[in-house]
Amino acid sequence: MAIVITEECINCEACEPECPNKAIYAPDENWTYADGTGLSGMVTLTNGNEVDADAQQEPISDEFFFIVPDKCTECKGFHDEPQCASVCPVDCCLPDENHVETEEELLAKKEMMHLE
Repeated sequence: MAIVITEECINCEACEPECPNKAIYAPDENWTYADGTGLSGMVTLTNGNEVDADAQQEPISDEFFFIVPDKCTECKGFHDEPQCASVCPVDCCLPDENHVETEEELLAKKEMMHLE
């Protein structure tokens, strides 16, 4: 499953540079699927949704850092554990019960985003 940043976030920014998928953004920051990935133009995500990877997306939160679930792989294929959770000083990076995925699905998402 993806990781979610809870409202306990103190906006310390420790998590953002640790994400290998550039799935973490500052409060009120627009984002794209292309940021930090190999995606460009129209792409079909592993969940079947077709998106323009270069199109600006609205922020998920305007109060605290947020993780884009479609870009989060829990660091599978990069690290043994989610790096955001390992560096968070207030333990607000938790499994997102609304975005449950198997390890195979997370690895497929990683491969899709980083076309190796």
